Amino acid sequence: MNAIDLVESRYVKPDMPVLLVGDTVKVHINIVEGGKKRIQVFEGLVIAKKGGGSRETFTVRKISSGVGVEKVFPLYSPMIARLEVVRHGDVRRAKLYYLRDRVGTARNVKEKREAK
Repeated sequence: MNAIDLVESRYVKPDMPVLLVGDTVKVHINIVEGGKKRIQVFEGLVIAKKGGGSRETFTVRKISSGVGVEKVFPLYSPMIARLEVVRHGDVRRAKLYYLRDRVGTARNVKEKREAK
């Protein structure tokens, strides 16, 4: 282990769920407005993951009022209060950028079935 990995290992949260591209997730974000703090939920599809260790990020895309909205979240950010995986998607790509051009039911991702 090199020196950078030793320093970064302090910031990695062990209780984070396994997050894969194609998953539908709910990201609970701490928002500070003025003196008030609240939690806002951003639910969408994980279309990309990038980086590794404490620098890992993931991109979540959702449709809000007919407009596509994407946010990039650092996986181990202190601003993330909780991360829930709603469903696992069955995809064969590491990046799902092609979904940006899809409309309607073509935008849907099949759900991964459990092996019996």
